[in-house]
Order: sequence, then C-alpha cells, then structure tokens
Amino acid sequence: MEKFAGIDVAKDTLEVFITPGTRKSFLNEDEGRKELGRFLADVRPGLVVLEATGGYQIPVVETLALRNLPVVVVNPRQIRDFAKATGRLAKTDTIDAEMIARFAEAIKPEVRPLKDSDANRLQSFVARRRQLVEMLTMERNRLGTAPDWARADMEDHIEWLTDRIKKADKDISSFIRKTPLWREKENLLRSVKGIGPVNASILLARLAELGKLNRKKICALVGLAPFNRDSGRFKGRRSIFGGRAEVRAVLYMAALSAIRYNPVIKAFYGRLVHSGKLPKVALVACMRKLLVILNAIIRTNTPWCAQ
Repeated sequence: MEKFAGIDVAKDTLEVFITPGTRKSFLNEDEGRKELGRFLADVRPGLVVLEATGGYQIPVVETLALRNLPVVVVNPRQIRDFAKATGRLAKTDTIDAEMIARFAEAIKPEVRPLKDSDANRLQSFVARRRQLVEMLTMERNRLGTAPDWARADMEDHIEWLTDRIKKADKDISSFIRKTPLWREKENLLRSVKGIGPVNASILLARLAELGKLNRKKICALVGLAPFNRDSGRFKGRRSIFGGRAEVRAVLYMAALSAIRYNPVIKAFYGRLVHSGKLPKVALVACMRKLLVILNAIIRTNTPWCAQ
C-alpha cells in the first residue's frame, strides 16, 4: 500500500502525518530536519507534501530533496479548501499535517523540479524588494495626513527607502547578469516591448515554469485562465481566479506599457475594445497573450519578433 506524507511546517516544529495513521514531530532546526529526512527515507512515501509558509519550508524541502524524496510544495489555500470540503473545520498543527497527507493521497499533485540555491536566493532578493516597495507606499500614504512634527522624519524615511530600492534593483540585476542562463533568459524577456528589468527579474524568480509548460497550463498556473460560471440554464460571466498574484501584478503593469508601445499587443487590445469588450476585460486578455508570447520565447529560445 502506497504511503503519503504531509508536513505542517511551523517556526519551531515539524508535524508529520503518514497515511494511514502514523504521527511524528520534529524540531525545525538543522538536526531535527536531518532526523526527519532519515525517517522519511526509511518510510519511502510515494509523495511528500508541504504548504508554502513564507520561507520556513525552504530548508525542509532542501533537506528532503537531498534524500531524493518526491517533495511538492502547495498553496495553503488548497489545503484549507480541501479540509473544508471534507468537513474538518478545526485547525491545529497536527490536524493540518493530517489534512496535507490526505490531500496528497486524494489529489496527488505533480512533482516538479525543485529550485536550486541560486534560484532561492534570487527569490529572496525579489521578496525583499517587494517589502521595501510596500513600506515606501505605506509611508507615502501616511505623509499626506501626517502632523507637521512628523513630516521631516517621514520624508527622511521615504528617501532612505527609495535608496534601498535602487540598491535592491542593482543587486538583483548584478545577480542575474553573473549567471549565463539567467542572463540569456533576461535578454529574451526584455526583447519584448513592455517587459523591463523589474518585470524580467520577478518573472525569473516567481515563474520558474516559464517555457516548460504549454500555453493553457502556464495561464492556469498564473491565474489568467478564465473559468466558467454556469449552472443549469444560467450562463455566468467567465472570470479569472487564483494563481500567482505577484506574477499577475507584473503582467498587468507590462500589459499597460505594451498596449502603448508594443505593436502586436496594441493592435490586439484595439480589436477587442472595438468589438465591444470592456477595457478591463481587454487588458486581462492582453496579459494572457503577453504571457503566452513570453512562454513561447523562453521555450524556443528565440527573441521577440513582431512578425
């Protein structure tokens, strides 16, 4: 009988559930992760599933990968939706571990190649830049209603954050440029009008599957595949849902630029609006078309060509 493992990753502990009913707990530190790796290597589960937990899962995944275990990291929302569907509304670490294992047994998510240390480092750079941008936005919003005595301090903080973002951009660019494969991919992505250095770096860090999936799968992964909303005679409006929000945000900004400066996307957007599509709907369609183009460019290793 094939076994499935679910691991709930917390800051200090790792709760493990092995189907049909084995439970174990390990410390989330170096020796504890090694012990977990040895334990699972002896059990030999058909699949090991973890939730993405803000980075705490990365050293666990790396430890298990060294043991050649089939590891998959999934979106926490999928686990909670699965738990609700099975009637399990309570939430503890041990319950979560069991739900993750039951999810693995029922859904069997596809095992994909894991990121290497350089890819994880690039993702950390990009995540830190996003945090700085979010802090800068909040500080600028506060400045509008700030009392006089606080304005000078806030303006100094805004200046500091702006400098740190510029430094983060330089660090990301130099990190990408020193790796031949990423440098080549970045050049391919930036050959498309509308894709700038920030867009390219986030796509490289957050969408490693680019060029490896077909057009339907890559759009569904990002959350740009429209889903039906039909029931009986009712025909609902199709809409996008789920996926990787940060990548969608990048494609949104890229599409805004592309409908002005990219002749193919500009003409496509114009045809949609002329045919009666709402501007927002047409813009989402341009995001999807742009993603399909980028996916094809990386897959074929061919720079952008308007023809």
